[in-house]
Amino acid sequence: MRASGMLGQLIRFGIAGAISSAIYSAVYLPLTARVFTGSHAVFAVPFAFAVAVTAGFFLHSAWSFKGHGTRDTSGKQHVKFVLVQGFGLLLNLAFTWIITGPLFHGAAWVALIPAFTVIPVATFALNRQWVFG
Repeated sequence: MRASGMLGQLIRFGIAGAISSAIYSAVYLPLTARVFTGSHAVFAVPFAFAVAVTAGFFLHSAWSFKGHGTRDTSGKQHVKFVLVQGFGLLLNLAFTWIITGPLFHGAAWVALIPAFTVIPVATFALNRQWVFG
């Protein structure tokens, strides 16, 4: 992993992801506490995700995957990034709906657990191979 540069990318991705997660939480948690309470927490996800993904793009393209692959100035890379993030958004919506919705009636913060563990693994692989590869 070290020779391929993947270890450094993974560490940088983790740090950038932690920053993005903090941003996501800073938007999601107040919304779920005051606007989209209870089983409506899923409606806070797109707002929080949009803010976090904007910051994430700049962090990942300029730092996490710096020096890896190529950078496309035609806009195709931006589209790929948005598609990967769209996949992450769908996963996040599904986890949030299952956890906070009629199945489990869980607290909104519990939905952050898969958002910060499962989804980053999936998006790291897609970003590394397809977007920034």
